[in-house]
Amino acid sequence: MNDSFSSVSLRPKNRVLRSASDYVLEAICLLLVTLFAICCIFPFIYVFCVSFMSYKEYIAYPLRIIPRQIDFTAYRQILDYALIRSAYGVSAIVTIGGTVLSVFLLIISAYPLSKKRLAGSRVIMSLILFTMFFNGGMIPNYILVRGLGLNNTIGALVLPICISSFQLILMKNFIIQSIPESLEEAAKVDGANDLYILFRVVVPLLTPAIATMVVFSAVEYWNSYYAAMMYISSRKLWPLTLVLRELVIENTNEVSPVAQMLNSEYRSNPFTLKMAAIIITILPILVVYPFMQRYFVKGISLGSVKE
Repeated sequence: MNDSFSSVSLRPKNRVLRSASDYVLEAICLLLVTLFAICCIFPFIYVFCVSFMSYKEYIAYPLRIIPRQIDFTAYRQILDYALIRSAYGVSAIVTIGGTVLSVFLLIISAYPLSKKRLAGSRVIMSLILFTMFFNGGMIPNYILVRGLGLNNTIGALVLPICISSFQLILMKNFIIQSIPESLEEAAKVDGANDLYILFRVVVPLLTPAIATMVVFSAVEYWNSYYAAMMYISSRKLWPLTLVLRELVIENTNEVSPVAQMLNSEYRSNPFTLKMAAIIITILPILVVYPFMQRYFVKGISLGSVKE
């Protein structure tokens, strides 16, 4: 009796006994996930390595991944292209300005919608949900932007996508789950008004949600090229992604400045130029994302919880 009692008491608490089949299944799942991750990351590795290959090495060994000698010719030629430099500046301005505007609008919109005492909040949320599934379409959007006089302006790249219904719902749910009403009531007792409570009490507690929205908005603005195709005719206002699209897809047009660069006698291999342009385009997002990752999971998990 004492032996059985001691054996039970020495057994670790909350320990789940696992059979051999459990370990085999876990190993198989881990192997499949690893193979899937390799398949996802391999194209990025290939693009990165080919961008540093010389013309002769790529022609001789087009399937080689690791270059024998690092060559920066493709990067020098890409950065010497004036349209690439101006497009980089446009994309930076649009991404920074658009992200700041988007986060600000999300905060001032989600905060009042998170209050049950707001009259008509359910109707407003229903209308917001409606826009997630239905929109006016391409032609009405173009007519609206042209009517506002935003054609060939930075505003045409920022305003049409400055706020997202999905992000607004995430921010609203995050405020409901993370900000206790007692905290706001205490601030009101101390004489604080609504604006003071929002920006001095609520916003400092929204760091994970704000970081998540920054990642969402920055990636969307940086990768956006459809708005530029629709509303921008001046090449000086082209974002980087639109230049990359012309470089990768439409270089067969002989009158295109990008095609002229690719067909120049001083150019390197056009394929390595494309790879270098892709790396230059995705590099800012790859640099920023790791710093936001620790807030990203928390912001998504809390913001996705239904009220």
